[in-house]
Amino acid sequence: MCGLPLPARVTIVEVGPRDGLQNEPGVIPTDTKVRFIELLADAGLAAIEATSFVSPKWVPQLADADAVLRRAKASRPAPRYAALTPNLRGFERAVAAGADEVAIFGAASEAFSRRNINCSIDESLARFREVAAAARAARVRVRGYVSCAVHCPYSGDVPPEAAARVARALLDMGCYEVSLGDTTGRGTPAQVAAAVRASVDAGVPVSRLAAHLHDTYGQALANALAALQQGVSVFDASAGGLGGCPYSPGASGNVATEDLVYMLSGLGVAHGVDLAALVDASAFISRALGREPASHVARAMAGQRAAAEASHQAHEGGQKQRKEEKEEAAAGGVEADERRRGAAAEGVRA
Repeated sequence: MCGLPLPARVTIVEVGPRDGLQNEPGVIPTDTKVRFIELLADAGLAAIEATSFVSPKWVPQLADADAVLRRAKASRPAPRYAALTPNLRGFERAVAAGADEVAIFGAASEAFSRRNINCSIDESLARFREVAAAARAARVRVRGYVSCAVHCPYSGDVPPEAAARVARALLDMGCYEVSLGDTTGRGTPAQVAAAVRASVDAGVPVSRLAAHLHDTYGQALANALAALQQGVSVFDASAGGLGGCPYSPGASGNVATEDLVYMLSGLGVAHGVDLAALVDASAFISRALGREPASHVARAMAGQRAAAEASHQAHEGGQKQRKEEKEEAAAGGVEADERRRGAAAEGVRA
C-alpha cells in the first residue's frame, strides 16, 4: 500500500459547517454557524465548505445558506468558501451569495444514487453537467464528490472501478478536484487505497484527488494515512468529528479535523492549522450542540486544559492562603507589641 513518498504539505477542506451540521436534529441559529466559521478561519483553515444550497424541505438545517455565506465572507474574507449545489438553481443562489467555488456529487453506487437523489448514476451526471457548464461560464471553480466510493449502505462493497468511473466523469465535466468519499465510514485502508489507485489508472491525476472519510467504524485516520501513502494531499475533515449522512443510516461524522492535524504534525506533513485555535472552534460548536466533541485530540486537550486550570487555581488559592496567614501573623505580632508597650507603660507609672 505504501508506494509514494508522503506529500510535504496537505490541504484540509473543513466541511464541518455543511456536512457536519446538515444532519443535526434541531435548527442551529445563523449566528452560531457564522461564529463557528469565524473560529475555523481564525485557526488557519484556508478552505471551508460553508453550507449547501438545497431545498429547505430536504435539509431544513441549512435553510439559511444565503445569510451564512454572505456574513462569513464579510467577516472573514480570507478563506476559500465552497457550497454544495445539487442543481442549477442552487448554483445560482450560491454564486449570488458569493461562493468562491461550488461542489457537485455523484455516487459510485446505483442503489445509493436512487435513494439519495432519485435517479441513476448516469442521469445524475447529466444533471451536473448543466451546473458545471454554468460554472465555467461564470468562471467559478467546481469540485466533485464521489459518494460511496468504497461501500454502499444498500448494496455493500463498491468495486474500485465503479468509483473510478464516476471520478473520471466528474473530472471530464470540468471539476478541478474530485473527492473520494467513504460515506458510510465502513471502508478499510486497503479499500481506500484501491479506490485511489483505480482512479489514477482511469486517468485522474492523484494531484486532483481528495479523500472524504467518515469514522463510523473508527477507520478514518487509518484510511487517511492509506490515501496519504498513495499521494493524496487534500483531505476533507470536520471539526469535532461532526457529521453524518441522512441517506446513509448509521454513518457517523467525518474524520475529526483535530485528529487529522495532530497525525499530520506527527508525520512532519505541513498543514497550516493552529491546533489550539482549532480545538477552541470545536469546543464552541460542541457547546452549542450540547455534547462533547467526537475528536480524541479535542477531548484530550480539553482535559489537559481543565487540569492546568485546576492546578493554576489551586496554586493561586495556596498563594492567597499563605498571604492571608502572613498578614494574620503580622497583625498578631503588632498586637503583641502593642500589649508589651502597654504593659511597660503601666510599670513606669506604678
